[in-house]
Amino acid sequence: MSSETHRNVDAVATEIMPIGATWRDADSRAITRRHVIRLLGAGTAGVAGLGLAWWPALAQDATPEPSAAGTPVTSDTGGSLTIYSGRSETLVAPIIERFAEETGIATEVRYAGTSELTATILEEGADSPADLFLAQDAGALGLLAAEGRFQTLSDDILDRVEERFRSLDGNWVGVSGRARVLVYNTDELEEADLPASVLDLTGEEWRGRVGWAPENASFQSFVTALRVLEGDDAARTWLEGMLANETVNFADSNSAIVKAVGDGELPVGLVNHYYLFALKKEEGDDFPVANHYFAAGDPGSLVNVAGVGILESAANTEQAERFVDFLLSEEAQTYFAEETSEYPLIAGVDTVGDIRPLADVGSPEIDLSDLADLQGTVELLTEVGVL
Repeated sequence: MSSETHRNVDAVATEIMPIGATWRDADSRAITRRHVIRLLGAGTAGVAGLGLAWWPALAQDATPEPSAAGTPVTSDTGGSLTIYSGRSETLVAPIIERFAEETGIATEVRYAGTSELTATILEEGADSPADLFLAQDAGALGLLAAEGRFQTLSDDILDRVEERFRSLDGNWVGVSGRARVLVYNTDELEEADLPASVLDLTGEEWRGRVGWAPENASFQSFVTALRVLEGDDAARTWLEGMLANETVNFADSNSAIVKAVGDGELPVGLVNHYYLFALKKEEGDDFPVANHYFAAGDPGSLVNVAGVGILESAANTEQAERFVDFLLSEEAQTYFAEETSEYPLIAGVDTVGDIRPLADVGSPEIDLSDLADLQGTVELLTEVGVL
């Protein structure tokens, strides 16, 4: 297979996440060189002054229109809540609707990519209409926390989640987890054939046999983690080695990687763990693909989270706190486990199906807030020629 970029309909880049997008790739919006060029051409001076000129789509007309999250039950004490969601409508609207129905809180949601909404929150400042930000990526939450945009959450909320999956300063908390894995074709390979480290994929035996999605937000978070753990020079060396090894580029589509691996187009690919289970729902349990987890502590074993923070400028703090409480309830955590095959983060809720338990995934020791330097990662990927 050639190393030219693979694309499908789900992977077409847009500035604003389309309503009703397929959930498997709906959270994959990432920063690319195309975004940077488009942004610089638009002249967003305010954000450039913050050193954030790499965030896309900051024009007023780029802010997505709100959509109602179901018809809330009438309640004298319900109130209202405005959510900015970097997770797709297809993925999280059902659980937001449940919250509105159960609490009587009138919930308004604006959907877009996590990076777009992070930039919007920074641009809006204290005038942001958002009460709460539901983000796909801990790095974005860390960036906003560093800019003083979040309130401190209560200990009751924070203590429900392991320390590694929340802000050490108490500004944000994870609500679901995902692990980086190497998906492989079980007709071609045994697990014993697979490398213990993601760094080993630059070896000659993997030339032209690995797929990646460098425009994908989760991949870029992994590269950021690699920079934090191993240093920029080591990250650059690995990226250059992967390019030299003819790694196959799937743009921003993890699902396309899993499909190609299962169809025998290439033997392995770097993705998040849950894409396998989404494809098996479509292709059947006999689809010849499995997840390989790298060794404990390896950068390739990163576990990242989707998480939430309440804005410092929130007009509806009480309602926002109730929503965070709900996301960390057994009901919502079970939803993430059953409907999206993600890792629930509270005790007492188990994963569903053939998913390695979270306690057995050897994620490297890292403060997820340190994944905030996506700008440095995009610059590195661009300099190397990956983007």
